Amino acid sequence: MNIDVLTLFPAMFEGVFTSSILGKAREKGIVNLSTVNFRDFAGNKHNTVDDYPYGGGGGMVLKPDPIFAAVESLLDVPSSGSETAGEPVSTGAKPRVILMCPQGETFTQRKAEELSREEHLIFICGHYEGYDERIREHLVTDELSIGDYVLTGGELPAMVVIDSVVRLLPGVLGNEQSAVTDSFSTGLLEYPHYTRPVEFRGWTVPDVLISGHHANITEWRRLQSLYRTFKRRPELLENAELTDKEKRWLREKMAEEEGRQG
Repeated sequence: MNIDVLTLFPAMFEGVFTSSILGKAREKGIVNLSTVNFRDFAGNKHNTVDDYPYGGGGGMVLKPDPIFAAVESLLDVPSSGSETAGEPVSTGAKPRVILMCPQGETFTQRKAEELSREEHLIFICGHYEGYDERIREHLVTDELSIGDYVLTGGELPAMVVIDSVVRLLPGVLGNEQSAVTDSFSTGLLEYPHYTRPVEFRGWTVPDVLISGHHANITEWRRLQSLYRTFKRRPELLENAELTDKEKRWLREKMAEEEGRQG
């Protein structure tokens, strides 16, 4: 996968792109990560990328021409990126151009899985009051938000999305099963985990997990996942596919909760 990030602050990505899982994925050649400073495409002597909004109002708006030019340069030839970024290889695949924006679709694990199947992603990180609307209408394929709040720029949200997507690529995680059982991958929250020692300060690991009975462990984990989702994110259960046995078990747990609260 090739990932390019259009940003006015490429230095923000240096540590992220060279550390932990992302750094290892680059070293393995699984993903190419590059940053592009779209100020380099401003085309004016002051290298300005923003201007006052037509019609008045507060704040500055990002101009369309530098961003269009930066994206189009990535479609023709590989970007040079930064010293810490990878060297993207042109694949000819049509990229997804993703605008990081508070108004965008809320990012989810399902979206991460969808994007992980692409060959080329281009992220646009904005600043100031917003983007010229023609960027939305004629350049981007997706608008994404990581939550209902506003940050100073799109860099941090882009890092979140990139990390979430890259870890799903084959060969990135040491244990491929990890991504499959993550919270939200199954539509539910993940079950509790335990490790050594068996007893710590009087708190013990559930017997089923040290029983060696794999069928019982699988069932326990599934039910714990259901219960944790019910307790913390009950709205997720509306679209969950449950067996009749799981539905009965969940109703019993709900009744117990109501009894305790009553």
